[in-house]
Amino acid sequence: MSDQLYQRIEDSAHFRELVAKRQRFATILSIIMLVIYISFILLIAFAPGWLGTPLHEGTTVTRGIPIGVGVILISFFLTGVYVWRANGEFDRLNNAVLREVKVS
Repeated sequence: MSDQLYQRIEDSAHFRELVAKRQRFATILSIIMLVIYISFILLIAFAPGWLGTPLHEGTTVTRGIPIGVGVILISFFLTGVYVWRANGEFDRLNNAVLREVKVS
């Protein structure tokens, strides 16, 4: 691809919109996951007794196990949210950039 094509893509308003929206969304999801993960690690560090408490009498399943599984499930959920938006809005913006560059 030529430098002119790259420059037309970079100059595209749709491209700038795509980059800004994608970066903002990825940053928000990353911050959410980071807060959840750090909270879990801090809970392990400062409240191991609470996490080690069984869910109910007579079981070996502690509070920490469902919380840890929840952290993993939240990461899968947030990945799914990103993929859903990427396949929708971000793909539409990407196609708009390609149409705009091909016409020019």
